[in-house]
Amino acid sequence: MDKYTILTDNGNGLFSERLADLYDKACDYLKSERQEGRTLHYTKVFLSDIANQYDELCHSPLMTDVVANTAHTIIQQSPIGGTKIGVLLKTSDEADAFTLQSLRLTDDEISNFGSYVQTIMLFDKYIAWLKQQGLNLKDHCVRTWIYVRDIDTNYDGVVKARNDVFRQHGLTVDTHFIASTGIGGRSLGKNVCVAIDFLTARDIQPEDKLFLHALDHLNPTHEYGVAFERGVRISLPQKYQYFISGTASINNRGEVINIGNVTKQTERLLENIGALLADGGATMKDVKYYIIYLRDLADAVVVDKYMEKVYPDVPRIITHAKVCRPAWLVEMECIAERER
Repeated sequence: MDKYTILTDNGNGLFSERLADLYDKACDYLKSERQEGRTLHYTKVFLSDIANQYDELCHSPLMTDVVANTAHTIIQQSPIGGTKIGVLLKTSDEADAFTLQSLRLTDDEISNFGSYVQTIMLFDKYIAWLKQQGLNLKDHCVRTWIYVRDIDTNYDGVVKARNDVFRQHGLTVDTHFIASTGIGGRSLGKNVCVAIDFLTARDIQPEDKLFLHALDHLNPTHEYGVAFERGVRISLPQKYQYFISGTASINNRGEVINIGNVTKQTERLLENIGALLADGGATMKDVKYYIIYLRDLADAVVVDKYMEKVYPDVPRIITHAKVCRPAWLVEMECIAERER
């Protein structure tokens, strides 16, 4: 089975000192994982200030000796607790059934293009790669993460572009969409406002995918004009793997509920996640980690205390990343696994 852990720096010193601290933690952890027969599959890196930290990260042993050796993604979504950097590490004793690609644009590529065109450009890059591999968007892409700078301004362009791409490639309400998180996040580049991570499953068949709905808790996303699946279960030879999209405090009419109360919103979104997992035969006990996004970092203490109470043994990272609707104070995503 796969294993996930989340490490953060010790919250003290210069960025270089924090990188060194995190490098030591990662090396110790991966050494123990190798002793258990597991190797690193991919890394997600969360930074507090990508413009000032990226170059130093890229020249550090953490990058050259750990992160760069496998698939990885880097995004500005500031971790809580005064830390500057956090990493999510996936290890496994199995061959990886998925390919993670982190696609980014540069200022030289985009001219003055806004979020609509930037989203199209990123999907075009990914689809060109799929064609080279003999794959296609509809059958082989199982998960995306779309990071949007100034999400209150730029999200509408992302939604329209994704809808147009999906329509062009045969993804409709009557077929399916793709599990996804659309969330605030910043990558390099003064004018870059969209970045996307894609997860591809090369060897799956259409019947290996079960899309998760939980219609008594959440409405279909197309009812409010966006094209993504709430979650998907992938059937692999030895296990089921569940990818739960970014989930918030919403009811089955698409309405934001518990407005202004971050604790109640946290309770409801976890209830929604549980309902999605149940639709695929899993429970919250099968969750391997949570990524938690907060619109207001001041809510971190309340949310962290609540998660420590209800799921103390599940790795989590809380980051400052605005959710796509202003009334949503908190959003979470997760991966779950269970044996077949």
